Amino acid sequence: MLKPLGLKDKKVLVPRGAGQAKSFSQLVEKYGGISIEIPLIAFRPIELTAHLQRAMDEINTYDWIVFTSNVTVETFFSFYKNDHNSFPRIAVIGRKTEEVLQERGYNAEFVPSSYVTEVFTDEFLPIVPSGSKVLIPKGNLAREYISTSLSNHGVLVDEIVIYETYMPEESTEKLANMLCNDELDILMFTSPSTVNHFMSVVKEYKLENHLKRCVISCIGPVTEKRLVAYGLPVHVSPEEYTVKEMIKSTIQFLEK
Repeated sequence: MLKPLGLKDKKVLVPRGAGQAKSFSQLVEKYGGISIEIPLIAFRPIELTAHLQRAMDEINTYDWIVFTSNVTVETFFSFYKNDHNSFPRIAVIGRKTEEVLQERGYNAEFVPSSYVTEVFTDEFLPIVPSGSKVLIPKGNLAREYISTSLSNHGVLVDEIVIYETYMPEESTEKLANMLCNDELDILMFTSPSTVNHFMSVVKEYKLENHLKRCVISCIGPVTEKRLVAYGLPVHVSPEEYTVKEMIKSTIQFLEK
């Protein structure tokens, strides 16, 4: 049983933008923490390319479409304006991705048992025959693990970049000031990109020593590896890759 105020008065870094930070911040505050929203990552759709337009026009030629995040869902449907009837079967990674998809009136036919790329690929491959055609919309920094694995099994994969990831300018100064004044107690990371952008600020302002007092939590093995690669300790990395579990596990760590 978690203490109701397990994060009491702890200042917690919420690395998401205004549109995505609300539920994250509410969970922090539910347990008595103080949420500090500093978006370490933001997304913007790319300009409409001929490749992207062709994929939209020929959507009925694909057997499957794979959505790896809620951002890919939201961005894809900002481009796609056609009807449901010609849409391919849908595979997703993650509960939130599935929820965002359902809000748009679409249902996923494949959801992995664990929300990590390697598990998704292992479980998805047996149901996708060689020669199947799969569309993967993605961000400019996304890994190619899924597409490479599928291609190696004879699947025809079409990857299209639909958005780019960047660090909001206004976040840099805010983060540097708060770290310099030791105003963050718990650092929470949701992706390797959030770690990269965070560390770019740390290195630019030479703030490495200010991290020693912080508890560091993250979601997923890839994010954890990125933190370790920077020489940072990872105090919390839950088995279930959700913000809710990361917060719960952080409280348990603090209680110990």
